[in-house]
Amino acid sequence: MMALRLFLTFAKIGLFTFGGGYAMIPLIQKEIIQAHAWLTMKEFVDIIAIAEMTPGPVAVNSATFVGYKLAGVPGAAAATGGVIFPSFVIVVAFATLFLKFKDAPAVKAVLMGIRPAVTALIAAAAISLVKASFVDIAGPIIAALVLIGMFRLDLNPILAIVLAGIVGVFLY
Repeated sequence: MMALRLFLTFAKIGLFTFGGGYAMIPLIQKEIIQAHAWLTMKEFVDIIAIAEMTPGPVAVNSATFVGYKLAGVPGAAAATGGVIFPSFVIVVAFATLFLKFKDAPAVKAVLMGIRPAVTALIAAAAISLVKASFVDIAGPIIAALVLIGMFRLDLNPILAIVLAGIVGVFLY
């Protein structure tokens, strides 16, 4: 029964969220923490952190981790399948239509309108994660150093995660 609930919950997330995994984070948070109370905010932030540093899309990884935590392997499969299924169906349908109508002014206008909304969804996810992640003064310092390293020194994101993890071992 839990596997079916996970599938349906993550299918709803996959169906009603546009803009990729980061744009899905606010809806995942709302469903998992507020609507179902399956996880605490701390657990959710930990899962997002793990999903971010493992290969693959953050929404799929998050669904897999949440499903596994709640119902083991069947839960992981159900949540992952749920989040992927709507996207698969929509992409196949839209790809067919897009190839036919991609140069239509209405299609171009719709895409121009969606872009800022997706940016806002990603910003909302980032703000939510910042609020939950900065539990002491070390968090913002680590984040600032990673940002400086990535934007000023062209630090590889994988190396940034590894270095931040090492710093975390010594600080915490």
